[in-house]
Amino acid sequence: MRLSPPSAAALARAATTTATTALTAAAAVVVVAVLPGAASAAQSPGASSFTISDPRIKESSGLAASRIHPGVYWTHNDSEDGPYVYAVDSATGNTVARVTLSGIGRPRDVEAISLGPDGQLYVGDIGDNRGGTWDHVWIYRFQEPRQLGDVTVKATQFTVRYEDGPRDAESLMVHPVTGRVYIASKHESRGGLYEGPAELSAGGANVFRRVADVPWVTDGAFSPDGNRLALRGYFTARTYPWKDGRPQGEGERVDAPWQGQAESVTYTADGGTLMFGSEGASSRVVAVPVAAAATPGGSASPQPGSPPEAATAPEPTGSFGKGALVLAGGLALVFGAKRLFRRRARD
Repeated sequence: MRLSPPSAAALARAATTTATTALTAAAAVVVVAVLPGAASAAQSPGASSFTISDPRIKESSGLAASRIHPGVYWTHNDSEDGPYVYAVDSATGNTVARVTLSGIGRPRDVEAISLGPDGQLYVGDIGDNRGGTWDHVWIYRFQEPRQLGDVTVKATQFTVRYEDGPRDAESLMVHPVTGRVYIASKHESRGGLYEGPAELSAGGANVFRRVADVPWVTDGAFSPDGNRLALRGYFTARTYPWKDGRPQGEGERVDAPWQGQAESVTYTADGGTLMFGSEGASSRVVAVPVAAAATPGGSASPQPGSPPEAATAPEPTGSFGKGALVLAGGLALVFGAKRLFRRRARD
């Protein structure tokens, strides 16, 4: 039998897979070497941790805990998927619903999901693989289904612009009391927290204005009572008291797990645990009990399993610590290269 030579697209896909695997492995080796606790953290999941088993979910980039379906978490893929949102049962790791969004355009770079006080899910198509050059991004909103199963729903599409120009972002948070939408831009040195209008409008652009500086974050979530904001990055996570529509102070550290491509975080419905997720096939969602908040000027309480000195040891200079700052540039190159390879494969 005569075999046809592989196509250019097939060769590009193969090269992308090989390069991505090698880059991710290299990043993991470096992180474990520089951050001694990184490897052990990923191996200490809590009782509510679970693994996403659906092979269709290869790039889980956001998490939101359902309020009407106990133990169910909503998630979605990054780019290269259709207008889909998945409900995953944490008891089994299985998908119990796939929602297809209608009435919107083709999603471009979906990065976040959050549940509002109105019982509606907000999906943030807010990433920018072009390094923050798109002049607008989108938010999709639809009512959380009361019955779980595969269904098509009509979503409302909102256009978003930033008052100070285009931004790359991966974090969208809806306040559970006011319903106001916030987006955190992703930048290694000057990320910003942006506040949307009191009510989103489908009739024109919604301008988000910068209200606070934040570190480089890949996702965020409000506590169910709206009193705290959790932000995570590739290396650390912190929770901040929330007052008068702003995060307060420097926040408290959370014993976040090391995950190869740390992309998502959400509070459980009762607010007692933070759930940390990542991209990748059969990705693990790790449960971390929330520590008691530190008093102003004090230190956060240690997490279960942390050494006694964890609560009092001074944090290195900077938002992520010295070791994390050294690695941030390298990891940015890794994931930047991954996105570049992915774009070339599509072309």
